Amino acid sequence: MDPNKKTNKTPQDKHPANDPIDNRVNNRVNNQVNHLSRRSFLKGTAAVAGSAAASGCKPAGLLGSTEAFALEFQEYFKKHYKLMTPEEQLETIRRLERLAMLREKAEVKISTRPAQPNVLYGYAFNVTRCEGYMECVKACIKENNLDRDSNTQYIRIFEMEHGKMSPDQGDGKFFHEVPRLGHFYMGIQCFQCENPPCVKACPTKATWKEPDGIVVVDYDWCIGCRYCMAACPYWGRRFNWNQPRVPKDEVTRDQHYLGNRLRVRGMMEKCTFCIQKSRKGELTACAQACPTGARVFGNLLDPSSEIRFVLENKKVYRLKEDLGTDPKFWFFID
Repeated sequence: MDPNKKTNKTPQDKHPANDPIDNRVNNRVNNQVNHLSRRSFLKGTAAVAGSAAASGCKPAGLLGSTEAFALEFQEYFKKHYKLMTPEEQLETIRRLERLAMLREKAEVKISTRPAQPNVLYGYAFNVTRCEGYMECVKACIKENNLDRDSNTQYIRIFEMEHGKMSPDQGDGKFFHEVPRLGHFYMGIQCFQCENPPCVKACPTKATWKEPDGIVVVDYDWCIGCRYCMAACPYWGRRFNWNQPRVPKDEVTRDQHYLGNRLRVRGMMEKCTFCIQKSRKGELTACAQACPTGARVFGNLLDPSSEIRFVLENKKVYRLKEDLGTDPKFWFFID
């Protein structure tokens, strides 16, 4: 092998599937302290942090201010989101908002708005109306603060030949004038399954299904093992290979802790039906942006909603129903 040839190698995390959630810390600290207990490590690191803060020093290799270092320290050892009290959630939100200001010079507002009662979200996609304009993709990227350098996209549009019904038979990388004669278009994103295989695959319980049907991720407890990506049959998961870059003037400041808040490298990401918008009773960004009305989003439990009208009056189908995942995403035709 040429010794001068550079290769890109991705470190492989060794995380047994039966690790309890609290072992996340042991999997992420330096090997030199792996033999220490969590309590011992906390004591030692706290002493270092306290000394650095007292002396005004900036810890080498960490963030560029002692305040940011202290906030990062607290973030690293916080509880799993589902185990936090309301007071702990509020404290976490304030810390993240301050970190966003220190890191990105962005003043953001982060919500922890919970699922609303009697709400179960569903989505329908009209394959006879979509013309492949990609306005939905652009809106999703902007709304969800996706990395601009790697061009991360939660939504993929496939150009399909008539007679074919599965996206793996289509072209997801077309680059030409649309719509193309003799073709139609299918949109793919997270289908928010009622029985999500990704949740079962996660060894740290960093992903779960909320009462309103949205499958979410606690980014700070994700270890980047990508088991959920392998388990998803709908290509709905994305791995963040790079430190996300979002221009300051393009940061969406209305954020949700389980949605579009600014992430870091090495985490799994996915569509959350724009949880920061939908839980306020708004349409998702992609549904708002669609110029042809191909996207329908709403509450499946509301008999007067548009999504219910579609399900009751249109010819609908779902992908891979034989898997038993029960996705809350339908395709239909006029």
